[in-house]
Amino acid sequence: MEPELAALAAAGATTLVQQMATDGWATVRRRMAAFLARRRDTVDEEVLAGELEVSRADLAAAREEGDESGAAGVTAFWQLRLRRLLSEDPAAAAELRALLDEVAPETEPAGVREVHNTVTGGVHHGPVIQAGIISGSHFTTGPNPPLPG
Repeated sequence: MEPELAALAAAGATTLVQQMATDGWATVRRRMAAFLARRRDTVDEEVLAGELEVSRADLAAAREEGDESGAAGVTAFWQLRLRRLLSEDPAAAAELRALLDEVAPETEPAGVREVHNTVTGGVHHGPVIQAGIISGSHFTTGPNPPLPG
């Protein structure tokens, strides 16, 4: 398989799984089921929508239990399925790209972002993070270290 198609399958699976936790899931599920049905020459979109819904339930259960490997397994399942589809039908790539652009368009262009920090109130003991996007992080700190001198 061409690296470009493999990367598209990975991006498709990642986007699909991310969308499972959004308010727009019903639309994404319907659109993905229609895409899969067209590419598999089947008209049974309801069966495919059901498979997507089972994956969503598996993902929710894994996240609720803190099961990172279970959540990753849902992504891996759809990545494999999309890889297989793209391998059998490389022409599907354009349709999948268009679908991904519609359901999860980039909100801002990649590149350098400006980050501005303001620190007030004296000395701070704890983590300091300067970044454009942070997601799902949790920080804990111990007791404040003694001040020098």
